[in-house]
Amino acid sequence: MKYYFSKIVDFPFQDTIDRTKEELKKEGFGILIEIDVKTTLKKKLDVDFRNYRILGACNPPFAYEALKAERMIGTMLPCNVIVQEAGEVKTEVAAVDPIASMQAIENSQLEQVAEKVRAKLKNVIEKI
Repeated sequence: MKYYFSKIVDFPFQDTIDRTKEELKKEGFGILIEIDVKTTLKKKLDVDFRNYRILGACNPPFAYEALKAERMIGTMLPCNVIVQEAGEVKTEVAAVDPIASMQAIENSQLEQVAEKVRAKLKNVIEKI
């Protein structure tokens, strides 16, 4: 099973980040953390890397449901969405598949939450 879903778009990198954030917001997600991988790798390792951003997205009502259903689920939160350069004027946006990432946990309540979150994240990716 693939652990993510993605889409390549013909938008510049920063435009794709902006569009991704807007679509996440429409689906009830906020960004808890934003990691600029390119800048971090340059600073820490002095290496050049493509534009690559990790958005730690959280939908509070679903996070609350998941935390009630499984007390250690915080180890797998938030839902990561990445935006990375994929060519000259192409950008890839991808999101973790919550169903795939939750497979190791046997909890039917959590599966239901993961299905709802998956639908919302897929919707975000499709609308970019």
